[in-house]
Amino acid sequence: MKRILPLFFMLFLGLSANAQLFDKERIRNNENFDKAFLSWGYYLGINNFDFNFDYEQNLKDIQVERTFGFSVGLIGNMRISDHLDLRLEPGLFITKRFLYYHPSYFTGMEFNDSDLEREVRSTYIHVPLLLKISTKRVNNIKPFIVVGLSSSLNLSSNQDNPDDNSVGEFRSRKNLYSYELGFGIDMYLFWFKFTPSIRGIFGTNDELVRDNNPNSPWTGNVASMKTRGLFICFTFQ
Repeated sequence: MKRILPLFFMLFLGLSANAQLFDKERIRNNENFDKAFLSWGYYLGINNFDFNFDYEQNLKDIQVERTFGFSVGLIGNMRISDHLDLRLEPGLFITKRFLYYHPSYFTGMEFNDSDLEREVRSTYIHVPLLLKISTKRVNNIKPFIVVGLSSSLNLSSNQDNPDDNSVGEFRSRKNLYSYELGFGIDMYLFWFKFTPSIRGIFGTNDELVRDNNPNSPWTGNVASMKTRGLFICFTFQ
């Protein structure tokens, strides 16, 4: 993730710097689209979520297997100026992650293969508030970056379940708070505006619910467990 996002920004800057390639005048589609104070739309996308672990002791890392999930939501856009917009993008994110523990976590204990693996399913009601910063429109394209904060409610959370990993129940918290940044390109088509974009999501709060046993092999060595993810979005307005 740390390597991918700088590449996104380099690509964005490259698109902006080379906008001269598109200077030849063309017929502008939806020329007045961005002049509306309020506009609406929806998006579809795919997501790829991970966990970032910090540890109490220097043991083997918990390995995270990521899978691709599905995202869908609505967009409310408020125009501030020609290059600034405030956006609210409530949506539903469905994802799944697998955690794999090294056998060294169970030294001195009896365990089987199922104890080394945990599945974490998440269904987030995701509500980000974003600032969209756009370049000048060139013909029918306009690159932009977005930055913002978000809050998510995990409908799949089992934080109130009294059972824990001792009976196979890995627990995570209901609420996720994060910051986001990304970039995209507005493409003005004849009937609507189509926007592909990509965004990084970085959780700021610890989501792990500890086991009842403070020396639990599943949670005892974890100082924090925070979500991070990549979201590829296709917007229609």
